[in-house]
Amino acid sequence: MRYGAAVALDGVGISVERGEMVALVGANGAGKTTLLNALSGMLVPSAGRISCSGRIAHVPEGRELFSDLNVDDNLRIGAWKATSRDPSPVYELFPQLQPLAKRRAGGLSGGEQQMVAIGRALMAKPDLLAIDELSQGLAPNIVQEISRHLVKLNLETGLAVLLVEQNARLALDLCTRAYVLETGRIVEEGPSSRLREDPAVQRAYLGGHLVS
Repeated sequence: MRYGAAVALDGVGISVERGEMVALVGANGAGKTTLLNALSGMLVPSAGRISCSGRIAHVPEGRELFSDLNVDDNLRIGAWKATSRDPSPVYELFPQLQPLAKRRAGGLSGGEQQMVAIGRALMAKPDLLAIDELSQGLAPNIVQEISRHLVKLNLETGLAVLLVEQNARLALDLCTRAYVLETGRIVEEGPSSRLREDPAVQRAYLGGHLVS
């Protein structure tokens, strides 16, 4: 993947199997968002190929809601290619959104907006949910709550999740397998339990301490 003469991604290969939760961690500028944009079809790779046996839905960095539309309308937009535009399953997953259905999305809190962004992606009935920076700008208790919903959804429906996240501690706790991306290349990959104990990963992303 190139931007002019600059190489943003170089020989990157990742896989997410059905029902898996996989993390992609790395510092700012590592190429995480570029990779996610390529996977979801927003960017065309200059080389290589992308193969997917199902539907991918993308939760973009910064949420990218339609701020002047209400919650209900934002959710229904996500189902523009689906056979059903009924947002009831999203309200069941995130009950706190139900009373906000007619509220303008731009007036919601950051956590509420993230729930709407995830819900909008789920309206497309994806096989893989790709989330860019789940925790960005959110309080830890809100991140924990949203994470709990995601794990529940994964366990109950088999939805695959690719979590692109700068917070490596969160990503490795949530996902069973992970990739570490540095300057456009995968430098580590494997079970999250092993990566949490890797000294290089600890120094670079976990503050130098083991995660219990």
